[in-house]
Amino acid sequence: MTSPRPLLLCTDMDRTVIPNGPQPEHPGARRSLRAFCADGEVVLVYVTGRHRQLVEAAVTEFDLPQPDFVISDVGTRMYAVSGERWDELSLWQDEIAVDWKGRSHADLQQLLAGIADLQLQEVTKQSRYKLSYYVPLHCDHEAVIREAQQRLQRADVAAALVWSIDEPANIGLLDVLPQSATKLHALLSLQRYLGFADEDVLFAGDSGNDMPVLVSKVRSVLVNNASAEIKKSAVKAAQANGNAASLYLAEEGCPLAMNGNYSAGVLQGVWHYAPHFRELLATVVAAPDVLAERQPRNGWSEKARSGEDQPHG
Repeated sequence: MTSPRPLLLCTDMDRTVIPNGPQPEHPGARRSLRAFCADGEVVLVYVTGRHRQLVEAAVTEFDLPQPDFVISDVGTRMYAVSGERWDELSLWQDEIAVDWKGRSHADLQQLLAGIADLQLQEVTKQSRYKLSYYVPLHCDHEAVIREAQQRLQRADVAAALVWSIDEPANIGLLDVLPQSATKLHALLSLQRYLGFADEDVLFAGDSGNDMPVLVSKVRSVLVNNASAEIKKSAVKAAQANGNAASLYLAEEGCPLAMNGNYSAGVLQGVWHYAPHFRELLATVVAAPDVLAERQPRNGWSEKARSGEDQPHG
């Protein structure tokens, strides 16, 4: 049972397909998502702040669908995945490297030294092009971000500062990335590598670091368990950008008679934007074990790997 047109389904992980927020997960929704993604025409991409080892751990712990691609470390690394084989797409690293003008991770850390309330995250949460901090929620995080941005601009560093909140830990998160290394730019680059049309790409997210995609032209679903603040901000920004039609807010009830939280929200988004998959969706929601075995992947990962040998444009 397949659709005639493939779907590039891109989704955040934590509090989007991973039900690690306080809101209840719809019973059976993750199993239905796993069955849906087993279809050979669904190309699954995890777009996450996690690094590779944490992605693999989450897939195992939460019994998530196996991805075809992973955009990790908040958009700074990109992998083609086939089973246990992970191949990093070096063209993406080459593309984002120019923004930092040859400066290292340590160089940027030194530039931001001394800013009050910036607390460097653990080494395991850092990468070559991702400098990550904790920021207490009681402080003026907007002032902290302004100070950091000003210092980077004075050093002629093209950086994106991405703010989000870890609700379970009750702490703010600030990621300093190359300006072109956001989830949005990485997603669009992967879309270009694979040759997907705009109408065959869907993104799902829940938080502030998903905002650049949620308010863009990329068709997106904001899962129902997202905070009221994020929902309000996303709708306002999407309207201001002329992209209101590209943002869908998952909700309790119809379609699919689910609560719209986590995986249920992702499935609602597919129903809304990809009507040619509705028959499959209805089937996997009613009988999530219908596609117990993952179907052949039609060579998408191999296509991306072969693109490593081609000029990037």
